Amino acid sequence: MSIYLCSSPTKARAGVEMAVIDAVANSIRIPLWRLFGGASNSVTTDITIPIVTPNEAAQLAAKYRGQGFQTLKLKVGKNLNSDIEVLKAIRLVHPDCSFILDANEGYTANQAIEVLDRLNEMGVTPVLFEQPVHRDDWEGLRDVSIAAMEKYRVAVAADESCRGLLDAQKIIHGNLAHVINIKLAKLGVLGALEVIDAARKAGIALMIGGMVETRIAMGFAGHLTAGLGCFSFIDLDTPLLLSEDPVYGGYEASGPVYKFKNARGHGGFLHLDNNNGWT
Repeated sequence: MSIYLCSSPTKARAGVEMAVIDAVANSIRIPLWRLFGGASNSVTTDITIPIVTPNEAAQLAAKYRGQGFQTLKLKVGKNLNSDIEVLKAIRLVHPDCSFILDANEGYTANQAIEVLDRLNEMGVTPVLFEQPVHRDDWEGLRDVSIAAMEKYRVAVAADESCRGLLDAQKIIHGNLAHVINIKLAKLGVLGALEVIDAARKAGIALMIGGMVETRIAMGFAGHLTAGLGCFSFIDLDTPLLLSEDPVYGGYEASGPVYKFKNARGHGGFLHLDNNNGWT
């Protein structure tokens, strides 16, 4: 059985659920992506540009363009004017990229709408605006969602605002967002499947994301994503951003594309050296 590491109650639950489901897939000798439905054996992820200077952002964007990444997820929300300058710099070196904006709760509703207004003046329309306001600002989330869609046809995603099925139901019934971001470490695997089911029944689009995870947890999320085949936005890039990869197997990464093999279960394992550290 693969090892799943964790550091909080929710992550602990997710880790145990992953391990048990992985064991089931191993016992019946099928890969996880087939266990979850077998819709596909590959996914294509975006890649994240953190909050950095415009010059640093441009360098990263140029690098990722060379690696084949078409969708860039930009961390914004600290300073509106700085965010705009970063977007301009990226646009110069990767003019054809698609943008996902992730404010991580950093804007007020008015600021979030202003960002979209100023981007429109630049001729830039993001494909998604993730968690523009504080997680408990339900009115602000609704206001941004309405303005973003009516003015610019931009979808808004709830991430931190969706911490379980009750939150998902509130978002769905209140028309508070167009997309719900699923994170296994946030919801647990079984909790995530409940939210996914509710969103699909309501016609709400889905995003898959994660915390800072290795390819053990991220690979599990990738298997689930490929197998279900119901995610409109895929943000599973953190293993690509780690300085060292302590895991081998699980999938093959070629630029933004993760391809899953027919190995039983997850297929990935921790790689330990003789000193019980990462090689």
